[in-house]
Amino acid sequence: MWDTKRGRHASSLRALSRFLLTATAVMSLAPLALVIAVRAQSTAQDPGVRGGPPDAGTFVTGLTTNQKGVEGTITGTFTEINAVTQTGNGATGNFGLGPRFNFNSCNGCHAQPAVGGAAPFTNGFFQVFDLNGALNEMPSFESEAGVMANARFPQVLPGNPYPIPAGFTQELFTITGRSDAGSCDLEQPNFNGAQAANDLIFRTPLPMFGDGLMEIIPETQLLANQTAECAEEASTGICGTPQLAPDTTISRFGWKAQERSALIFSSAAYNTEEGVSTEGFPNELDDTNPNCILNGIPEDHWNFINPSPHRFPGDPERQALFIRFLAAPTPAPPNSTTIAGQNEFNSIGCNICHSSPSPTQFKTPLSAISALSNQNVNIFSDLLLHHMGNCLADGVVQGVAQGDMFRTAPLWGVGQRIFFMHDGRTSDIVQAVEDHSDQWCTGGPGFTGYQASEADSVVAAFNALSTTNQQDLIDFLRSL
Repeated sequence: MWDTKRGRHASSLRALSRFLLTATAVMSLAPLALVIAVRAQSTAQDPGVRGGPPDAGTFVTGLTTNQKGVEGTITGTFTEINAVTQTGNGATGNFGLGPRFNFNSCNGCHAQPAVGGAAPFTNGFFQVFDLNGALNEMPSFESEAGVMANARFPQVLPGNPYPIPAGFTQELFTITGRSDAGSCDLEQPNFNGAQAANDLIFRTPLPMFGDGLMEIIPETQLLANQTAECAEEASTGICGTPQLAPDTTISRFGWKAQERSALIFSSAAYNTEEGVSTEGFPNELDDTNPNCILNGIPEDHWNFINPSPHRFPGDPERQALFIRFLAAPTPAPPNSTTIAGQNEFNSIGCNICHSSPSPTQFKTPLSAISALSNQNVNIFSDLLLHHMGNCLADGVVQGVAQGDMFRTAPLWGVGQRIFFMHDGRTSDIVQAVEDHSDQWCTGGPGFTGYQASEADSVVAAFNALSTTNQQDLIDFLRSL
């Protein structure tokens, strides 16, 4: 799972949509509850996750012989299972898991429809929470057929055993009790208390297909698109904001675009999600109990013992290379229905934020990885932040992204996604469209005080379409 913290700072055929609630100290909230999402105005039906073989998960074409030679190594690094102090007991890769963690591998959270993707049908947290004798309790908001929900507390609650500043990731599990964790003794975060205080929001894993292309889209292209977008704000209500990295370049990884590069993203996620200290993030997540500091830090590092070209750099470098090599998802072949649906998508304004591909809109520059050079990036996103209203707001501030702001999620590959929105609240892509507007959103956290969603007029236009035109648009989305 790759939504990050250091800045910690990152239609399921079997799952019900969930009402995920959040809070902030300065805003009023609805009572905490779980409800089944109710269809709003639309009469279209989600046909469900597109069947057939995965149209993603392969590497880009045109890699050199030497680049192809590391494919097995970088894939192995992304899929390896990490232990606390040693391999064995089911571990296949590095050590350094914990002391706090969400999962023990990268692909456990990034598996749909292939390695590097989004959250899978089955919640993998149930495979790791008590692995090797761990004494964790499964948080009540997780379900085996539901989305893998990564928790955050928008407020800082008193009484938590390891208080993390507001909005940062609260790792679900600790290594306490594991056979390879010695006498480490840590408590899990107080999820029940957070839930009772309406102080619990969620993030879900993002797919990584095509991220190597996304990473190097020239900023001039993103800003030119922003200028054109904002020039029409008076009539559309839409004007995106770039997320800025510390060096003032445009960040683009994560739900709030909080990370700038695949390397920073992978290194921070390795630390946040698996608890492995790295040369980029060399401290343990929790050093309050010295009995839980079981390895020299950083636990993952460049290999100076019997180095080989494939194993010399640390895991984050190999993970970042895996991400960069992943090809963009391949859409289904267009037909008359999906062509009509894309026309409707454009006519009602979905393409303002979810920028539709054009021959010159987003194109990569000359790249050190020649296979990534001069490629059209049909990402269906402006990679900018937008105000999304009270229903989608999570109260978390990251960089310039306020509590109601999110990066426009890329739509390439959405046809094979199971869960939608930043918190995975629905597995119905029609409801996901409705959730872009407070007027028709269901399953929201119940914030008040934020401005209206920039997508209000677009969702209203969608609901005003005929049933046939709505269905064409939804079928187009499921073809991506």
